[in-house]
Amino acid sequence: MFATTAHSSVTVLIFISKENAMLAIPGRCWLCRLPLARPTWGICSCCTASLLQPLACCLQCGLPALSGHLPCGRCLQRAPEWDAIAYVTDYLPPLSTLIHHLKFTGTPSLAPALARLLLLRILAASREGRLHLPDAILSVPLHHTRAWRRGYNQSALIATPLSRWLGLEHYPSAIKRIRASPAQHTLTAKERKRNLKGIFRVEIPVAGRHMAIVDDVVTTGSTVAEIARLLKRQGAATVQVWCLCRTL
Repeated sequence: MFATTAHSSVTVLIFISKENAMLAIPGRCWLCRLPLARPTWGICSCCTASLLQPLACCLQCGLPALSGHLPCGRCLQRAPEWDAIAYVTDYLPPLSTLIHHLKFTGTPSLAPALARLLLLRILAASREGRLHLPDAILSVPLHHTRAWRRGYNQSALIATPLSRWLGLEHYPSAIKRIRASPAQHTLTAKERKRNLKGIFRVEIPVAGRHMAIVDDVVTTGSTVAEIARLLKRQGAATVQVWCLCRTL
């Protein structure tokens, strides 16, 4: 039994190593593997265009809606804690596959390519008047034990190039996770909300400032809602959410 389990584990590790090696071919698109016109982009223009299809979603909650310029009926009845959201697409392959590699297979080099996709979505929303650039960017924190195991905080890796490209301040340690908690993806929506009560602390003054929270994936929105609620309580003027994927 042990031998079978050990052999299976080795097989999985070999598969992951080969897949990561394929992903990391220099000068090739992370998705289609074709040569890149600009190697630093990471994802070619064709794959980028396919990922950045127009979204028919509410500008506030990000869920499907007829108009992208007005709050949807859900938000008119009960608005989320944040004021606006920008994201690349739904949590589906191929983007979900790249996010999984970023988070769980030790591939932090994916972060700039993914951040560029989000940048293009933010700039488009800004040009269309659906979103105004904030004063500063905050990244959703990991508890220090989880960050130590992973070796990095993927949200901070996405936020860092975004702040540089947009000329905005990024405070990677502005939100502190003061206690560990079960992984959110294992919980129901109600459990997620309860799991996050009193778990964050704001470490910088935010009164009167317009802030953006950067995360990799927004599912139920419990994590970013708790941070947005905390920022508003501390006097933040507006809070936006920027993420790679919004589960629809």
